[in-house]
Amino acid sequence: MFEALGWEAWLTLGVIIAMLTALMKGIGRPEMILFGSLAPLLLTGVLTPEQAFSGLSNSAVLAVGALFIVAAGVQNTGALSFFDRLIFPQSRRLPLVSLRMMATTAAMSAFLNNTPIVAMLIPRVRLWCENHNVSPSKLMIPLSYATIVGGMTTLIGTSTNLLVAGLMEQAGYEGLGLFDLAWIGGPAALATILYFAVFGHRLLPTRIEPGGAADEGMHQYLFEFEVPPEAPLVGKTIEEAGLRSLGEAYLAHIIRNKEVIPSSPEMVIRERDLLAFRGSPALLDSLLERQGLRPVVESMESGGHMTLPIYEAVIAPTSRLVGSTLVDVDFREEYQGVVLGIYRQDESIDKSIGRVVLRAGDLLLIEARKGFDTRWNQNRDEFYLVAPRRPEKIRPQRGKAPLALGILVAVIAFAAAGVASIVTTAFIGAIAMILTRCLRGRDARAAVDVPVLLVIAAALGLSKAIEGSGLAAAIAMLLTEHASVFGTIGVLAAVYVATSILTELITNNAAAALMLGIGLKSAESVGAPPEAFAIAVAIAASASFLTPIGYQTNMMVMAAGGYRFGDFFRAGIVVNLIVAITAITMISLFLL
Repeated sequence: MFEALGWEAWLTLGVIIAMLTALMKGIGRPEMILFGSLAPLLLTGVLTPEQAFSGLSNSAVLAVGALFIVAAGVQNTGALSFFDRLIFPQSRRLPLVSLRMMATTAAMSAFLNNTPIVAMLIPRVRLWCENHNVSPSKLMIPLSYATIVGGMTTLIGTSTNLLVAGLMEQAGYEGLGLFDLAWIGGPAALATILYFAVFGHRLLPTRIEPGGAADEGMHQYLFEFEVPPEAPLVGKTIEEAGLRSLGEAYLAHIIRNKEVIPSSPEMVIRERDLLAFRGSPALLDSLLERQGLRPVVESMESGGHMTLPIYEAVIAPTSRLVGSTLVDVDFREEYQGVVLGIYRQDESIDKSIGRVVLRAGDLLLIEARKGFDTRWNQNRDEFYLVAPRRPEKIRPQRGKAPLALGILVAVIAFAAAGVASIVTTAFIGAIAMILTRCLRGRDARAAVDVPVLLVIAAALGLSKAIEGSGLAAAIAMLLTEHASVFGTIGVLAAVYVATSILTELITNNAAAALMLGIGLKSAESVGAPPEAFAIAVAIAASASFLTPIGYQTNMMVMAAGGYRFGDFFRAGIVVNLIVAITAITMISLFLL
């Protein structure tokens, strides 16, 4: 079958392999890698400019952009906090709390962007756990997974569903309706929620001791202090200086003339030594009060240290910080903040803070001026989550909360009733949010996640190359040839599994774009309804549970729950099986 392929198909396959390699290695931002992949296809004529950039005018891209603004309007008015009483009952029984939290969160995620929901709920879940003597690690993974499965239930639940609908229309098929996925995604979401409520919560680790403050086990940061000349500590041993017994913290090592020296009680402190401590943020406050120690970095406030708010920020895989040091990127100047501490799960850092090569998922403790969290939470390609260490009591525009909810309900209702397409209702809803002052114009601009839109637009162009070159048909024939022995359901399962594996390696939108054409050709080969295979691709592309880097909400809860990388695999493998079996079963019952 591959022997009959022309050079266009082979070039497209080579470009896709190179793109997948670049995405898996993280050598650049996803949107740049995908758009870069269009270049050789344009230069060789495999794609015309109209085909390559058709995604920029696709209704899926416009709908996703408008829905970002609608979701931001709902969040800005504090409307989501109305669900607090539904999520957190007075009872401390973990099965009941898990059930209510996941069901309510999944329901919200069916109509709103996952990221603001998780960002809003992390501190609330953490507080409930602290008040009820429950480890946050028992609820943080369920929180993330609930938003993922909730997004599978409606067309607007995730950008991936809208992308699949747009690709179907682009291929000449009828698109998906607002609730066409509900019969498949709904049972999968319900099965996942029941699993965690009945049994799954027992398998989640206790990474933070129940009742322990969030600042303790979860946040063993690395801090650095310098010993200035003529400080009273100079000439004393670590034990004599009182730096040996610090409660929950300890002196990890000393950096002297760029040499890392392990700490020992009898070691004599010299001037200009850098003392690297490990402990909770509470340690920072106590060390600043010690005479003879000063922070290595200068405060953002000229009047002194620690006079500004302190924020915790999780580095995103697409951030410029990944693979660089704080010195390389000139963090103070570029981000208008000072990094006071670094936390990395499962690994000890034995370098100076400024020389640590940063990774996705690292948690930074940052001193910055007020508004740092608002500014960077609107730029998800740098940080997944920025939260104040001691959150202030913020009073949102509660008077406009009913109005914002009303606009959201109208967007959903008019689209569901067929009065207008989802792109039309979402666009009008976005305009209404701005005109009614539920959201300011500048906040609306910041709410649009441009990298996500660019990924979708570029993926739409690549899908045209996969389809037009004949590559989709060849791969579909290969799948059907080996899986058709199990009938149509076997071919459907093969497409689902291939998409599921791909989405763990690259972005979910890219996985959906690459696999939909193959899925549609597979459906054509076995005489199955195209929407059955399209929905299978949409569900599988969103089912990213195995790694913390597979989905941004997983990365957001990793530090909050004190998880290790393997915790997601152990919890996610069962959820992946539950969702796959449920989805394939429901598709075979209702659509095949």
